[in-house]
Formats: sequence, C-alpha cells, structure tokens
Amino acid sequence: MTIIRLGYVAMSMNLQNCSPSQTMTFAQFEKIKDREAAIAKLEKISKSNLANCLRLLKHNAAHHIHFFRFSSKLIPLANHQELKDWNYMKNLKGSLQELADYLEAHPMRVGFHPDHFVVLNSQDPEIMKNSLRTLRMHEQLLNGMKVDPEHRCVLHIGGAYDDKEKALEQFISNWGLVPVSIQKMLIVENDDTTFTLNDALYLCEKLGVPQVFDYHHHLAFYEDPHWEAHWDRVVNTWRLSPLPLKMHISSPRNEKDFRAHADYIDTDMFMKFLTAVKGSVAQIDCMIEAKQKDNALFELVNELKKRQGIEWLDATTFKI
Repeated sequence: MTIIRLGYVAMSMNLQNCSPSQTMTFAQFEKIKDREAAIAKLEKISKSNLANCLRLLKHNAAHHIHFFRFSSKLIPLANHQELKDWNYMKNLKGSLQELADYLEAHPMRVGFHPDHFVVLNSQDPEIMKNSLRTLRMHEQLLNGMKVDPEHRCVLHIGGAYDDKEKALEQFISNWGLVPVSIQKMLIVENDDTTFTLNDALYLCEKLGVPQVFDYHHHLAFYEDPHWEAHWDRVVNTWRLSPLPLKMHISSPRNEKDFRAHADYIDTDMFMKFLTAVKGSVAQIDCMIEAKQKDNALFELVNELKKRQGIEWLDATTFKI
C-alpha cells in the first residue's frame, strides 16, 4: 500500500480577492519619486500577499489539504538588482510569523517552484548571480515562516545552449558556486522540452538531490518511454530526505496542444500512474498543476471516489 496526498498550486479558485501574487513592476516603482514611499508601497503589497497566503492556508486546513505550493511572487522586486538595499525581511517579520504560527498549529507540506528565469547551468555570471539572489529570497521566506528549507524548492535544470550534454555538466560545475544551505533546499524536475527523466536522474544521482517526477512532462518529452523501469531510481533519490517523495501531475489540454496544462486532471491517466507505483514507496505527495487549482483537486477526489481499490484516510489523502 502507498499513501497518496494531493496538493495544489499557489491560489484558490474559491476564495475571492485572495491573490498571493499582487505585484509592482520596476517601471511603476521608478514613477514614485519618493523612494521611501515606493518601498512602503512594495511592503504594503507584500503584506497583502502574505495575508492572502494565510487565508489560503486556512482554506487548506478546512478542506484537509496537507500539501501546498506558495507563489514565488510573494515579495515583488525582492530580487531586483536596483533594490539590493531593501531589507524586506525586517518589516515582513510579523506577517511571516503569523504564517509560522498557523503552520505550527496546522502542519502541512509547503514549498516553492521559482520561475523559469532561475537558471543554474548558465555560463553568464549575471544570470547566476540573479538566480542565487532569487533562491536566497525563497530560503529567507521559508526561514521566516519557521519552515525547514530542506528540499522545499523545485527547480528545472535550465537551458540546453545547443549542447545538452555540456549544459548538464555546466550545472554540475556551477553547483559548487551554490551555497550549501541553498543546495539543501533544491530538488530537480524533468521538463517537457529539453531535459528528460533520465537527464534529471543523472544530475540528481551525481549531486545527491531528490528528483521530482513530472508525469505529464515525461509523456510529452522522453528518450525512453518506459518510465517505470527508472522509478526505483527516482525513489532512491529521496532515501535521505526528511520529506516524502514528491511528483507533479497534470494533464494535456488536448492532443494538438499536448504540453499545455488542462483545467482538470484526467483521472484515467492518473490512475495509470498510481497502479504502476502502488506499493513501491510508503508515501507520494502529488502536486496538481491544473488551471482550475483547488477545484481540480476537488474534482479529482470526486472522480477517484468512484474507483475501486482506494481507501480514503481523509478528504484529500488515500491509500492504494
């Protein structure tokens, strides 16, 4: 038997006026002539985003959802090179403590997935600096919420730069430039255009990093279609992690636009995966990446309840 725990990404389709990703561009920031006033506005937006995160956590707890990905846009411009002097953590300490208190009272697995511009296999020093600055922001936010950052941040490998093998070795070379605390925070995902499951496993096994298996990405882009033959290797990358194995589940929008995420999850597709892995590991946390966010989770639960061989432990967690 394997315990399956379902989660969703960043925001709810059921909560009104609850975006955790309200933002401000640098162009808007520059239009405010008083720099202190501009920073005060940034902090106001950030506090609103964090307050909405607290609402989301309460929503999750009410629906027995134990797995959630925070938006990486909580603090607008926090990683901008023109705002290096902004100590955003100082004035956000109280808001982050509220999240810490709630997570202590209502434990759930939370984490981040930085945007595609965070690239660790670049040969450009500025891209590396910006990437590390962004990852440091994620680490600080987790620490501010009193969440152990270890294995809380999913990363894509980056670009192929016309030579995929060289790009993989560049990632390994650049890994030495990454502070140890950030290395411990990272887990690596296979993508749908450049780096396959086997590529991700190569890096993860070399660097001792857990591998996040994205099932939809694999179906869209692979060298070996038989992912099941490599599943034990995926499981093994998590053997030293304090967290259960994590995977991503999404479904193609349609055959023509296969890589795009659908609004909901194809239950048959998900069941095919579950049937293949059941019993192979004690627990899998499945992050739903669907346009309908928590509605996609609720709909998947409704569909799964019609299936045989599933024992429900609570509203979003089951054994198979």
